Amino acid sequence: MVMNTVEAGLAVVIGSSGGIGAAMLSQLEDDGNYAQAIGLSRRTETSMDYSDEASIGKAAMHVADLCEKSNLQLRLLIVATGFLHGDVGQPERSFTNLDSDYLHQVFKVNTLGPALVMKHFLPLLPKTGRCVAGFLSAKVGSIGDNALGGWYGYRASKAALNQLVKTAAIEMSRRNKDSICVSLHPGTVATALSGPFAKTGLNVRPASQAAHDLLQVLNDVNLLDTGCLVDYQGNRLPF
Repeated sequence: MVMNTVEAGLAVVIGSSGGIGAAMLSQLEDDGNYAQAIGLSRRTETSMDYSDEASIGKAAMHVADLCEKSNLQLRLLIVATGFLHGDVGQPERSFTNLDSDYLHQVFKVNTLGPALVMKHFLPLLPKTGRCVAGFLSAKVGSIGDNALGGWYGYRASKAALNQLVKTAAIEMSRRNKDSICVSLHPGTVATALSGPFAKTGLNVRPASQAAHDLLQVLNDVNLLDTGCLVDYQGNRLPF
């Protein structure tokens, strides 16, 4: 992979304990395109939890200290977290299935957590030169593409994330004209998140392939893509 970055710098993957996040961090560590790549999650030594904003702030301070001590700049920020189903519930088939606990959880992980990451981590990006922030979203978060209905909470939480990314991209461009901020649709990936919902005929790809595709997209995106929802093939999708 030929890098577009002006200088290698630091890459940070938030959600590095998940299927896609772990695969992206592993490939970033192996390919050597960045001077250093680190992962952050609830399970890392410097842990961060979306239920605790202070932990997000402390993780951002850890990254800032690392940049200062290593004389590196944060050039790539990836937020690879997501929630679709779990103990609190499953994606809704109908509005009669809407549940407060499930909605709180899906918005906490898919929207509120990434918003707090923006608050604490985007200021660490450099004010000059190319830098990229990518947030794992989903095609089902597209309002324009919604022809099937269902999955109320997941769709709405990802649609809200896409709006956050669009808004952050505008502000980032004001402080650094070469910055890029995008939402990413990874496709259907063989992970615990999508496994129960993979249907016959879907192009289900292993996490390693999805990670490779998404990293290539993050390498190739340009200023015309900032604020957009981009799929794993580099195509822009409607909001």
